[in-house]
Amino acid sequence: MADFQHRSLAEPLAAIAPITLAEMDAIKLMNRVDTKYLTDEATLVQVLADAAAAGYRALETDGEKLSAYNSVYYDTAGLRMFLDHHNRRLVRQKVRTRAYLGSGIAFLEIKRKNNKGRTNKKRTAIPLEQLMDFSGNSEACDYLARKSWFTAPELSPVLETRFTRITLVNPAKTERLTIDTCLQFKNFRTARAASLRDAVIIELKQDGRTASQMRGILLDHRIKPARVSKYCVAVTLTEPFAKSGRFKEKVRRIEKIINHKIDIQ
Repeated sequence: MADFQHRSLAEPLAAIAPITLAEMDAIKLMNRVDTKYLTDEATLVQVLADAAAAGYRALETDGEKLSAYNSVYYDTAGLRMFLDHHNRRLVRQKVRTRAYLGSGIAFLEIKRKNNKGRTNKKRTAIPLEQLMDFSGNSEACDYLARKSWFTAPELSPVLETRFTRITLVNPAKTERLTIDTCLQFKNFRTARAASLRDAVIIELKQDGRTASQMRGILLDHRIKPARVSKYCVAVTLTEPFAKSGRFKEKVRRIEKIINHKIDIQ
């Protein structure tokens, strides 16, 4: 991993007008339809140029349009949440803690997917130091028990994901686009780590299947929808004995996009 340098996104981002977090309050999209895409950093530079020309704006915090994230995914001893996804269970959940490293804010988050393909996310604030263990936080544990199928004693931290995110908003503020780069994973159970090098995961988030200019931009660059979960890809890469056959195709697709075998340490 040390011999790889990520492409600088400073120049293409400078051409995109900023939007503040306060201005984005109207487009939280906690109950939404998500469409994911896979590409590489070289193609992303072209997408950002087109986004700037189309009037998209980029979330800016403390003068920065790139934000560092750290997420810790929790699961049962038998990896039930991973297996529910692998086994194509339509109604499923994921439990994670997430830190916004620039601001030092952290949340316990519960993501639910229903049988209509819609994603609903609930979250509650936690102290940053509880990212790896919130079991001593009675309010967070009660929130988990009320909002999910799980209780804190059933779960333990399985996997850490670190990445850098760009968030774009269209001029009408009817959709949000998150762009994740510099993706790195660490498995707490196996001590294995992996990097996706210059792979980019894009997620288009909308309240419904409304018209989207960004869909056209992505198609112009031959970027097609891809069902991909960071958690599931990471477990596939770092948990040798997990039932992961269905996700190995996703790994091969990523390797084809980056023209390189994914690094595992």
